[in-house]
Amino acid sequence: MARKKKSEITPEIVAEHGLSEDEYAIVLDRLGREPNLTELGIFSVMWSEHCSYKSSRRHLGKFLTTSDRVIQGPGENAGVIDIDDGDAIVFKMESHNHPSFIEPYQGAATGVGGIMRDVFTMGARPIALMNALRFGEPGHPKTKALVSGVVAGIGGYGNCVGVPTVGGETNFHPGYNGNILVNAMCVGLARTDNVFYSAAKGVGNPIFYVGSKTGRDGIHGATMASAEFDDDSEEKRPTVQVGDPFTEKLLIEACLELMATDAIIAIQDMGAAGLTSSSIEMADKGGVGIALNLDKVPQRETGMSAYEMMLSESQERMLMVIQPGKEKLAFQVFEKWELDVAEIGTTTDTGRLVLTHKRKTVCDIPIAPLADDAPNYDRPHEPTAPREILKPDEVDEPADYNDALIQVMTDPDMASKRWIWEQYDRHVMADTVDSSQSGGDAAIVRIHGPDGPTDKAVAITTDCTPRYCYADPVQGGRQAVAESWRNLTCVGANPVAITDCLNFGNPERSEIMGQFVGCIEGMNEACRAFDYPVVSGNVSLYNETNGVAIPPTPAVGGVGLIPDLTLVQSLGGARPGDTLILIGATEGWLGSSIFLRALQNREDGAPPPVDLQAERHNGDYVRKLIRNRRVRAVHDLSDGGLAAAACEMAFASGIGMELINPSELPAHAWYFGEDQARYLISTDGNSVNPILTTADGLGVPAMIVGKAGGTRLKAKGAFDVSLDGLRGRWEQWMPELMSGATETV
Repeated sequence: MARKKKSEITPEIVAEHGLSEDEYAIVLDRLGREPNLTELGIFSVMWSEHCSYKSSRRHLGKFLTTSDRVIQGPGENAGVIDIDDGDAIVFKMESHNHPSFIEPYQGAATGVGGIMRDVFTMGARPIALMNALRFGEPGHPKTKALVSGVVAGIGGYGNCVGVPTVGGETNFHPGYNGNILVNAMCVGLARTDNVFYSAAKGVGNPIFYVGSKTGRDGIHGATMASAEFDDDSEEKRPTVQVGDPFTEKLLIEACLELMATDAIIAIQDMGAAGLTSSSIEMADKGGVGIALNLDKVPQRETGMSAYEMMLSESQERMLMVIQPGKEKLAFQVFEKWELDVAEIGTTTDTGRLVLTHKRKTVCDIPIAPLADDAPNYDRPHEPTAPREILKPDEVDEPADYNDALIQVMTDPDMASKRWIWEQYDRHVMADTVDSSQSGGDAAIVRIHGPDGPTDKAVAITTDCTPRYCYADPVQGGRQAVAESWRNLTCVGANPVAITDCLNFGNPERSEIMGQFVGCIEGMNEACRAFDYPVVSGNVSLYNETNGVAIPPTPAVGGVGLIPDLTLVQSLGGARPGDTLILIGATEGWLGSSIFLRALQNREDGAPPPVDLQAERHNGDYVRKLIRNRRVRAVHDLSDGGLAAAACEMAFASGIGMELINPSELPAHAWYFGEDQARYLISTDGNSVNPILTTADGLGVPAMIVGKAGGTRLKAKGAFDVSLDGLRGRWEQWMPELMSGATETV
């Protein structure tokens, strides 16, 4: 009797690949047999949280994703919106959290490279980069090195490629001590009639590989990004990819040159899960099969197995389907740019992924179970319990308001991040009109049309307040979208659409899944209230270490259209003698505020509620004032309330501010409360009455709250400090933190 062959796939190997017993049983059912190791590896990465969205897909479907300006919503490499005149903006935000914690420089650098490929894959030239960074508490032993490495990686990659990094945000909190967040956003410019997609339509069409050679770096990167960290995380360094920005630049130019012809049927970058995800996603969207000869894949290392080639996440690589008869043209273009290029396969009518290596078939599996038929879980979710509302008289007033203002403005989230953004090239390409890093509410980038620069621009911002999301996920989700909408409004832009990067802990815990579902509910409510759809995004789960999750952080990247650059607004235009007017109602909301954290080391209390109707009403009025040239400076109120907004406007304008409290609220609630839907505007004397009268007629709350001028920051019944002195403290916090920092973790 013949002895049964011993299986090469043991339960331990299955577990190492991140598949549960139930998931492996489904693999066996779909295949009708046991997979080999290469096939198991392919299932493991395609069914990872990072690639399959198996815990989040059903909830992401709730988002508003369409509008009159949306050309392409979620489901492609990036979202596409119409900005008139045949111009389109292509944009997306993605996470590179786990790799950046393990290897900060390369993790952040390859995050930038990857998000740029998502954008130029669609036929767009990248014109701007943004980022949203979250680090642990400043005094944590790893924080300085992580900040140093991540910032160097972002700057090193973006600067070398020649795309400006024009804005972003940086927060510090103990909740990120064991799991930092590095979210990268890219915005590109394309023509509406020349957008490229990833569906590999047609049978018998040649498949081309182009870019860098394939190595062993990044193997199982997608699986690592779908698992919690533990004390052995440092051992995962080999799964972090290594980037080469100079090759990326060549790849951008070569792809855009070929895109100017009719040679490309479909194109996809090799991101998470590398050659596996790119080939399967193209085949699935096009309804075809794929046959690849792995012997033809350009390889950087000798003796690479099929498993290693398919799971490698080596950077700067693209996969494309070429029109038959255009092969020679494709070779000529890519060889001209000195890139590796190879014809490695064809599209088929089988609906299967078939791989050959060394003349043997090493994989033959159906496409469907790897894509749309992947697991789709309805995980239990427990809503976050509501917090008590903190009334102003339940929060102690500071003994010294001058000291209170200093503590608020030098809080890690409030202090100047000049040390960071000075390492980024913000003006390469010469179209950066303003950058949010230098104090603006949103970055502004001029649009180049086919005939040169135009009077049109896009505004870009990234926003999220994790402490609000932790306290009340629904209100926090609303606020993240609303703040991005306000920031675009402040510079005179019409908000058009958002991308998102949803960073959460372990979805298998009902309280974490409750945070996720709550934030999506709030975000969706805001998107629908503002007609401000989600067109692309990313979900990053399992952001926790040893069972301790990060604060829920649904980062939002907003894009708005400025039809006329002569009507751009900033927060730095206040002049001596200007009147300061507050738009929006103030109740003195101190729950979950910076004031509470900075002065009393407390993070309790319900966050400020977000009245979506008031947000839209007030924002529409502020944009009207900007278009009518009624204001000289505009700033939204968020962290730190009115006092912080006035300080930031003063820093940007170079003149002092004197505030008053015309309300019956105690001073600390009036000046530091974080009520939403509010703007501070600076205007000349002739415009004061028209602004107030029109606001009253529209039902928009508006009142005089001070004047601009002098060399001090004053508030009646509260603080009186030197403008230069406070600005010095505000600007020195980050350099003092980073003194002596290295990039070594």
